[in-house]
Parts: sequence; structure tokens; C-alpha cells
Amino acid sequence: MHGAGAHVCFEGEKSVLRNFSGRQAATVTAAVLVALSVNACAGKSKKPSLAYEERPVELLYSTGANRLDRGNWNEAVDYFREVERQHPYSEWSRRSILMTGYAHYQGNQYNEAISDADRFIGLYPGNPSASYAYYLKAVCYFEQIVDVNRDQAATEQALASLRDVVQRYPNSEYAQDARLKIDMVNDQLAGKEMTIGRYYLKSGQTLAAIGRFRTVVDRHQTTSHTPEALYRLVESYMTLGLLDEAKRNGAVLGYNFPGDPWYADAYKLLNNAGLKPAVEPLKAGNKKNFLDRLTQDKDATLAPPGAEKPKKGGIKGILGM
Repeated sequence: MHGAGAHVCFEGEKSVLRNFSGRQAATVTAAVLVALSVNACAGKSKKPSLAYEERPVELLYSTGANRLDRGNWNEAVDYFREVERQHPYSEWSRRSILMTGYAHYQGNQYNEAISDADRFIGLYPGNPSASYAYYLKAVCYFEQIVDVNRDQAATEQALASLRDVVQRYPNSEYAQDARLKIDMVNDQLAGKEMTIGRYYLKSGQTLAAIGRFRTVVDRHQTTSHTPEALYRLVESYMTLGLLDEAKRNGAVLGYNFPGDPWYADAYKLLNNAGLKPAVEPLKAGNKKNFLDRLTQDKDATLAPPGAEKPKKGGIKGILGM
């Protein structure tokens, strides 16, 4: 079909070229060839990654799952998309949307994975597997969180998405993982507040620093930054001469974290000022904060429901969607 179209174009070009001669004809010919080349390239970019060849849905899906197992993310995407293209109304097509998103996620193509998840939610909002689509979106935002020294817009977006998973599906395994990640996100946000607070304190802007440390204590009290925030409040209030406030925050620190190194420092600071706290510091143990044991490894991320390859004999009984 493309060959016939090109032939017609050349016949038309011959009639046009009859009106030119010599250099003019050569110039027109070159222009036509360039135009044809551009059109050919434009058409080529729209072609699917896999040449169309009608194949059983089980074979296409199984091949995609195999590529996923091998870590060939782009090839996996190609096969799952082919499932959608050749079998658009099958159950496997619906499942392939999530598998495409998971492959994009594994390949660190987060925007594409989020787009796949949104597409699934838009097409099948009431489907049980929509819970995974929301979870996948949240995890993609979560893994784009940058270090505490940079803007935390992605962190806020991750927190909102993770909370959405918990609110929509509180009893699901996705909510369980989302809750752990929410703790990590809160730790990230608290770390940002601490970074700014330390800067203010070092710059002599003590009241501004107190505001940041107070935010950590009030909004992120379950994070690993709380002991230091309380110590910094003790330090800041003593700088301002507000000894009662310093002693009060020291007492809170000693009551909740008697074995933390930050309390040992606060104890010395208060004791040297004649404000000896009632609680003696405990010897620090070796127990780590649970946040330190959490990882952001992709292997810990849950896979789509029913992600196993099709079994021989058809898809009956495997579909969880």
C-alpha cells in the first residue's frame, strides 16, 4: 500500500518536472526526496514496537511476564501493550495495563507508570485491582522524593497519595505498606524542618528556629528527628533566657527518650545552668529506630495482583480481576 502511494506521487512529480529543465528539475527532485524521507520517518515513528502478528493472548502475556522476570522492562512493556492491542476486550488486556505500569515502575519510568495507573483507574474505577493502581501511583511518587536539602514538593505529593491508599483500602496489604512509607515520608518532612531550623539557629534567628523545631515536635513526633528537635528547643530557649520553657522541653525529652544521646546532651546543658532535670539519662542501647530498618528497595514493592504467568490450558481460575 505504501509502495503504491509512492508510485502515484512519482507519476505526479513527473508531470510537474516536465515544466522544468536542468538545474531546476534537479532542485525540485531533491526537495521531493527530502519530503518523502521526512514523511517516511514520521510514519515510522508511529509504528508499534512489535510487528503485528496475531498470537494467542496467553502467549503474548506469558512472554511479557518472562521479559519482566528477566529485567527487560521495555520488552515487557511491548508485549503487554500487544496484549491490549490484539485482545482489547479480554481479561488479560485489563491485567496488562497494570503489568505495563509495573514494568515502567521497575524501569524507573515513573511518569509513564503513573499514567498507566491513572488509565486503569479511569477505565475500571470499581474493579478490585484499582486498589493496586492507587498503590502503584503512591509508590512512584514516594520513590521520587529527593534529599532533605531540596524542595519537598514530591514528598508532599507522595504523602497525599499514600494516605489516599490507606483511606480507600484500610484493610488491604497495600495500606499496610503505605503506612510504613508514610512514616518514612514524615521523617523526610521532619528532616527538612530540622535542616531549616539549624540554619536559623546558626544565623541567630532563634525565634524562627524555634518555630521549625516546634513543627517537628507537634506534627512529626513519631519520627527519628523528635529527640534532636526537643534538644534544640532546650538550647534555643536557654539562648533567649526562657529557662522555664527550656526545662519543660528537657523534661519532655527525658520522659520520652531517657536513653537517647540528645537527652544526655540536654541533661548536661540544663545541669550546668542549675536546672538539673529529675530524670537521669539512661545508657543508650543498641536498638535502632524502626525507620532505619525500612528500605526503598524495589523488591519490597508489591507486584500487581495475579502477576503470575498464564498456566497451560487457559486463563480460567487465574484471573484475580
